[in-house]
Amino acid sequence: MTADPCCDLCVKTKSAEETFRLGRTLGKNINGPCMIALYGGLGAGKTVFIQGLARGLGVPEQYPVTSPSYTIINQYPGRLTLYHVDLYRIEDPEEIEQTGLHEILTKGEVSAVEWAEHLPDKVPKPDITIRIETQDSDTRRFSLFFYGPQARNLVETLKKFR
Repeated sequence: MTADPCCDLCVKTKSAEETFRLGRTLGKNINGPCMIALYGGLGAGKTVFIQGLARGLGVPEQYPVTSPSYTIINQYPGRLTLYHVDLYRIEDPEEIEQTGLHEILTKGEVSAVEWAEHLPDKVPKPDITIRIETQDSDTRRFSLFFYGPQARNLVETLKKFR
């Protein structure tokens, strides 16, 4: 079980562009290793958020950031390397072992994990947990919970988001 977050924050976005900008704002302000666990249904905006995160981390525009639904893990170069993980198709925890995910999550880079409810208990706990709720066709409610050493700085930055 994850410990209580040291900080939390709720943010509403009213378009895919705002969801992208929220991710980009977070990415610009991450300054070291960070694991982000994302929860939300199909179409909630997880991939759009991660696309913004990637740009904020300095992933060049020449790299299209797409959901790794079939490859499970995509790696992107930037100011910090981003590992984009999609566990939607994982049915058996043994499959996760075969992906090398544990090694990626302990490398000291940034990892963003979609469908984090499929993560096995033995992987490191996330630094940030994000729950995305679809409120209507455009509006999303992001509940962000911060656990890591960057928590207070990131929360203060995201409070200014808009």
